[in-house]
Amino acid sequence: MEILDNLDKNNLHHAYLIEGTEEEIVPEIFKFMEILGIETSANPDFYHISVDSFKIEDARNLKSVEHEKSFSTGKKIFLISANNFLLEAQNTLLKIFEEPIENTHFFIIIPNTDTLLKTLVSRFYLIKTKTKLGDELKEAEKFMALPLKNRIDFIKELLVEPEKDAGIVLLDSTRSKALKFLNALETISQSKFLKNSSGLTLPGVPGGTHTIQNSLEIYFKHIFKVREFLNQPGSSVKNLMESLALITPNLK
Repeated sequence: MEILDNLDKNNLHHAYLIEGTEEEIVPEIFKFMEILGIETSANPDFYHISVDSFKIEDARNLKSVEHEKSFSTGKKIFLISANNFLLEAQNTLLKIFEEPIENTHFFIIIPNTDTLLKTLVSRFYLIKTKTKLGDELKEAEKFMALPLKNRIDFIKELLVEPEKDAGIVLLDSTRSKALKFLNALETISQSKFLKNSSGLTLPGVPGGTHTIQNSLEIYFKHIFKVREFLNQPGSSVKNLMESLALITPNLK
């Protein structure tokens, strides 16, 4: 009910950005649609889009459909779930949310809002849920304790493409798995840095031992850059994740 507590049927915002998992949030949005009296099946004014990466073509299609005349006198609803929004798509979305259309409302679900442009996030009513990383946190902790060679092997296994079933949208591509793992690695790294009271050596960074403050700055800037490039079309997920294997400090 956490999501429903943030939604007011009498004062509906033009665009909601909800941080969390699709499987947990979509059912809550469907419940809210029931409260509003909006059908979620066989309703030409209700659009449910579920993709792994939201691309420039998706944004252009969305812009086109948004401006089409409603089939009814009621509200037009767009429910969009994506693991990441590529940079070009975000720039197109900025234009969509600059000029709200009456009785048109967006509910966008993404695992991590930090992957979006700050200017885009500012257009939304932001709702953050308590994301459950669970297994990802355990894997990230294991990764940090591994020697370099084993880390490279770990990355190779992490990025194995899932088998594709005809007609089914996969929401667990290598890019989305990389982003989830990156979030977990950032969380684990922060807690381990705080527990470590001595200088840290970052593999692949010249200059030997750094203070904790310098190590934090170097390492988390690198994580930010990796996340930024993962959201750009054509970027090499393998190379980006292997760069983490090289720079992540060995902490147990």
